[in-house]
Amino acid sequence: MKKRVLVLALGAAFPWLALAQSSVPIPSTSSAGSAPERSRSLGVVTVTGGQPTSLPTQIPTTIEGVTREEIETRINATDSEDALKYLPSLLVRKRYIGDYNHAILSTRASGTGNSARSAVYADGILLSNYLGNGIANGSNFAPRWGLVTPEEIERVDVMYGPFSAAYPGNSAGAVVDFVTRMPTQLEAHVKAGYSSQPNDLYSTNRTFNSWQTSASLGSKSGDWSWWIDLNRTDSRGQPLTFATATVASGAPGSAGVPVTGAVRGLNTTNTPWYILGTGTQYHTVQDHAKLKLAYDLTPTVRATYTLGVWQNTSEGRSESYLRNAAGAPVYSGPVNIGGRSYNLASTAFPSTNDAQTHVMHGLSVKSRTQGEWDWEVAASLYDYAKDQQRAATVALPLAAFGGAGTLQDQDGTGWNTLAAKGTWRPHGVGGTHIVDFGIGRDAYKLAIRKTNVVGTWLDGAPSTLVSDVGGRSETRNLWLQDAWAFAPKWKAVLGLRYEDWRASDGITSTATSTLRYADRSESDVSPKAALAYQLASATVLKGSVGRSVRYPTVGELYGATSGGALSFINDPTLKSEKSWTGELSLEQDLGNGLARATLFHETTSDALFSQLIPNSTVSRVQNVDKVRTHGVELAYTGQDVARDVGLRGLDLGGSLTYADSKTVRNAAFPASVGQWQPRVPRWRSTVYATYKPDAQWAFTVAARYSGRQYSNLDNSDVNGDAYFGASKYFTVDLRVRYQIDKQWSAAFGIDNANNAQYWNFHPYPQRTYTAELRFDL
Repeated sequence: MKKRVLVLALGAAFPWLALAQSSVPIPSTSSAGSAPERSRSLGVVTVTGGQPTSLPTQIPTTIEGVTREEIETRINATDSEDALKYLPSLLVRKRYIGDYNHAILSTRASGTGNSARSAVYADGILLSNYLGNGIANGSNFAPRWGLVTPEEIERVDVMYGPFSAAYPGNSAGAVVDFVTRMPTQLEAHVKAGYSSQPNDLYSTNRTFNSWQTSASLGSKSGDWSWWIDLNRTDSRGQPLTFATATVASGAPGSAGVPVTGAVRGLNTTNTPWYILGTGTQYHTVQDHAKLKLAYDLTPTVRATYTLGVWQNTSEGRSESYLRNAAGAPVYSGPVNIGGRSYNLASTAFPSTNDAQTHVMHGLSVKSRTQGEWDWEVAASLYDYAKDQQRAATVALPLAAFGGAGTLQDQDGTGWNTLAAKGTWRPHGVGGTHIVDFGIGRDAYKLAIRKTNVVGTWLDGAPSTLVSDVGGRSETRNLWLQDAWAFAPKWKAVLGLRYEDWRASDGITSTATSTLRYADRSESDVSPKAALAYQLASATVLKGSVGRSVRYPTVGELYGATSGGALSFINDPTLKSEKSWTGELSLEQDLGNGLARATLFHETTSDALFSQLIPNSTVSRVQNVDKVRTHGVELAYTGQDVARDVGLRGLDLGGSLTYADSKTVRNAAFPASVGQWQPRVPRWRSTVYATYKPDAQWAFTVAARYSGRQYSNLDNSDVNGDAYFGASKYFTVDLRVRYQIDKQWSAAFGIDNANNAQYWNFHPYPQRTYTAELRFDL
C-alpha cells in the first residue's frame, strides 16, 4: 500500500517532466528584505547584491533553495534544519525537537555518519563542526544548527557537489547556506509554538511535549541596520537508546533475582534479544540569542558584525522495564529472565547532565559595486565557552540523588576562519568573464578531558584523570574560478583550489599512559570545471566535474579513549579522502516551474569509516580503499501550476533519487566489498502540494520516502526495523496556516501523520502535533 501511495504521489508531481515546453532562462524565487539575489543564466546560478554570504558570485552546479515565505507556509519548522526537509536527496538525522548532538546531514552519496562531508554556513559563518566526523567519543560533530532559528531565516540555498573552487573538500556532499534577516525598516516578530508526540514503543507509552517561544526586532536608520533574535526551546524527546541483552548471553540456571518485563525481539542480525528498558531520554532547555549589526561605510561598502550565543542544559534519563517480585524496578546486579541469568552493569541505565554555552562571532566588510571589482574580508570564531557532560557511574535509583560519576569537559574547543575574496569583471556586468578568487585559513582545536569527580556526579569537582584527547588542525587555501561566456549559447566555469593542511599537538591519554603524536602536513590541488549549453530557449544542458580532498579531522586522528579504557584505537596516520565527482543535468523552464534531471557519479579513494581491525574485536576509523556511487535525481518545483484550468494557488514539488553506492575495494575488511555504503539508501523521494485558495489560507500535504539502508559496511545488519538499525520509511506531513489579519497568523501541523515507526540507529519521532501563533509588525 505504501508503495502504491508513493507511486501515485510521484505521478502527481512529475507529469510536467514530459510536457515541459516553455520559454525563458529561470529566475530563482526571490524573497523580501536584503537577501542576495539569485538568477540563472545558462544553468549557472549568479548571486548579486545583498548582505554577506558564503556564496561565490558564480555557482557552477545544481542548486536548490527555499525562501522564508515557503518555510512559513509549507514546513512545520521547529529547528533550522527543518528548512531542508523537502529538498532533493537530503536528510537530517533529527531525532527530536532541539536535537543538538546527532542531527547530521546526509546527501546523495554520503550517509548520516559522515558529517564532515557537507558544509553548512550562516551568513558566511561556518556552522559545520570539522573537529570530528559523525558521533564518537561521547562527543558530537553535527552542524551547530542551534545558532540559527527558523524565524530569522530569509532563505536557504543548497549546492550539490564539490564543483565550486570556493569551498573546501568537505563540500563533497553539499553546501548549505542560510541567509538570515537584515531589515530595511522597523519590524518585530513574536512566535509561540507547542508540539506533542504520543509515543508507544516497547513498554514505553507516554506523550512527550515541547514548547518554543521566540521574539525578534530589527530596523534600519541611515547607515545603520540592526537585528536581535531570541529563542527558547523546552523539549522532551522520546527514548533514544535502550538497554539490551541477547538471549544467548544469559547463563542457563536459577541464579539472579527473578524479574519480569523484558521485551523479547530480534536485533539487527535477527538474533533474539531482550529490551530491558530505555537508555537516554532527553529533557533539554535551549536559549538562543543573536545580535547583528551592519554599517554602510560608503554607499557600496558594508561592514557586518554577528554575535550568536547558544546555551543548553539537558538531562538524559533512563527507565527500567524490569520488575522484581514486589513490583519494584530493577536497575543493576544479577537478574534472571526466563531461566537465564544476566548481570546488569551499574551503567546499564545511564544518567547524564549536559551544560553548554557556545559563542559565535562573525565580522565581514564587503563591497557591492557590481562594477569591475568587488571584494570581501571576513572572519569568524566559534567557541565552546562551556561544554560539560556529567555522567553517573552508580546505578539508579541511587544515581537520581547523587553518587560517583565522571565529568567530560570540552571548554576551549572550537574553530576560527579568516578569508579574503574578490570578484573581477574585466568587461563589466554581463561581460564574457567573471573571475572569483580568494585566500583563507581555517583552524580547529579539540580538547576533551574526562575525569572522575569528588563527591556526587551531579556537581562534584574534577579529580583523577580518566582520559584526555585533543589536537589541532589548520587548512590554508588559495582558489580561483572563472565563469567564461565564450559563445552566445555556451558558458564554462573553470576553477582551481590549492589547500595546505597541517595537524599538530595530538595527544591521547588515559590514567596510566600518554601518547603524543608527530605533526603532519599535506598539500593538494583540486580542479573544478562546468560547461553549460542553451539547448533551446527554455532548456539548458550542463555538466560539472570536480575533485575534492577531505582531510582527517582532529577527532578521527586522535580521539580514542572513552570510559577510562581504549574502547577503540585511533590512527594518527589516516590518509585524506579524495573524491572525483561529476554530474550531467538537463534543466527545463516550464514558465511556472522548473524541472531537472541529473545523472551523478562519485568515486572516493581512502574513504574514512569506522570498522573492525583485522583479526580483532576492536574498531577504529580506517581508510576504505574505494567507494563508488552513481545515480539519477529528478526534481520539480512549480508555482500556481493549475491556473490554466481555473484552479489558482496550487504549488507542487517533488524529487526522486536513485543511488547505487557500494564499496568497491577494501583490503582491511573484504566482507564489505560489493556491499552498500552505510546510510545511503538506493531510493529516496519527497513530494509536496500546497494549496492557497485565498490570501488567508494555505494547506500543505507532503510525503517523504527512503528505501532500505544499512549501518554496517558488510551489510550484516539485515533487520533495519530494530534498535541500532537503519530502516526504510514512508511518512506524511500536514500543515494548515491561516493569516488572521495583517499582523496575526496561526498554524497547525502533523508530522508523520501516518505514525510510521522507523529507525536510524535511534528511533525517529512518531506522530507529532504542532501548533503555533505568530505576530508580525
